[in-house]
Amino acid sequence: MGRFLRNSRGMALILTILIISLIVALTLQFNTSMRSDLHAAANLRDGIKLGYIAKSGFNYVLAVLRLDDMSVDSLHDVWADSKSLSKNSAAQFDEGRLEVKVSDHSGRIQINKLVNEDGKNYNDDQKALLTRFLESFGIEGEEADNILDAIKDWIDADNEVTRFGAEKAYYQALPEPYLCKNAPIEFLEELLLIRGISKELFYGSEKSPGISDYISPHGDGNININTADRLVLSSLSDGLKDNPDLVEDMITYRNDEDNDLNQINWDARVTYGFVDKPPLLTTSSTYFEIISKGFKGAMAKQVTGMVKRKEEGFDILSWKIE
Repeated sequence: MGRFLRNSRGMALILTILIISLIVALTLQFNTSMRSDLHAAANLRDGIKLGYIAKSGFNYVLAVLRLDDMSVDSLHDVWADSKSLSKNSAAQFDEGRLEVKVSDHSGRIQINKLVNEDGKNYNDDQKALLTRFLESFGIEGEEADNILDAIKDWIDADNEVTRFGAEKAYYQALPEPYLCKNAPIEFLEELLLIRGISKELFYGSEKSPGISDYISPHGDGNININTADRLVLSSLSDGLKDNPDLVEDMITYRNDEDNDLNQINWDARVTYGFVDKPPLLTTSSTYFEIISKGFKGAMAKQVTGMVKRKEEGFDILSWKIE
């Protein structure tokens, strides 16, 4: 009888230890689960906050562009100074800060204008501009012609192959076939679908930039001479392409805030008439890309949008949250 009681007490002790161990394990699992849920909830909360911070930066830039003088735009304008726009942003929020950047797409080469409004034929001025532009990347002669013909065939409304271009038959014969768009480009990344345009040419490499930094799918074809990059400026005419020092002189001239940049012909004061007046120029801008990033610690959220500025306000052409 005594032995039975001792054995029972031993079993009870073991059972008690097992129950306590199970309770401890469940408690630890519950604690871990709760911490994970709390962490996820905090990330969700911070993500929402960052989204609103980024959106507020986007709207802030819209207000700056709205107050800007639309008759002339240059890199001296408030919208062009990203550091000033982003300065002291942390003081505006209880938690987090923002950084904003504005890119003037009216200072870029507008790819859809390679084709005339009839949707069929080359725009000769734009073709010459793009030819000189490709030469800046070492693409010349037949190779440049092939790329331009392929771009034209992607944009134009018909399915007729332009000389050495590519239409539906070519793209349908690829290992992973797709259709030729035969319509204007909406997003610049579409260029990667066009025959002859590689990722290295589009994005660039450690040694050279890519064409995506200088091209836009938006615009009326006129390039703002006050904001265009030196590669775009050098593509405006044969004279500028062959005389890089004149391009540097133009940039030096427009960087001086005392110089008048209102008139399109200000470049003649720098080139001294040596360069024929290029076509397709303006001194005002209409299309802007706005990038607004919200930050909190190691977390970030970005809003990217393309807008068209008008007298009565803005058209939002594209919008992306990352």
